[in-house]
Amino acid sequence: MSQQEMMLRTNLSLLSFIERYYAGNEESRITIKSFPAGFRFIEQGEQIRNIYIVRDGITKCFISEENGKDFIIEFLGKGELAGELEAIKKINCLCNVEAITEVTVFAIPDHVFISLTEQNIEFNRLLLQELSTRIIQTSSRASFQQLYTLEYGLEKLLKLQTDEQISISKEDMAAYLGISTRSFNRVLKLVQEKNS
Repeated sequence: MSQQEMMLRTNLSLLSFIERYYAGNEESRITIKSFPAGFRFIEQGEQIRNIYIVRDGITKCFISEENGKDFIIEFLGKGELAGELEAIKKINCLCNVEAITEVTVFAIPDHVFISLTEQNIEFNRLLLQELSTRIIQTSSRASFQQLYTLEYGLEKLLKLQTDEQISISKEDMAAYLGISTRSFNRVLKLVQEKNS
């Protein structure tokens, strides 16, 4: 698994499943919603009502700390899930999820999601694979951040931005790397000098 794949998670198998399920189960109460860039559709601390699967676009999943700083846990792309842990554990939202680009999602009411986990073996298998992959990627990201320099991590973020043709703010890149914007600007200057 490449570092870029860890930076922008996707799950095309889950997306394929939910597209098929949605098309064949009109009574399921699953809806398609669109959100503009900058719209926060999951709020940290609130009760989860819908679980979302990204159909198109890119989101960021982040924690807002008491000191006002944000820490971006991951960027979510096509087929990625948000809100599932809260629905399974019946807890308030652990993170915020916000659209970076215009985003289209499948919105699954929490009771429909739980019913799917209990009654649909294929969905349950895909969910277990997703959660397993997430644990693996979290471990890999932690070791990556310990073993590689900030410059290398920033270069990978800049490449992701170019490859996906998106704009990630300096603040978001700093939050993903776990550094202040001031430190980010110093690292960015080093990377730009190195590549010029």
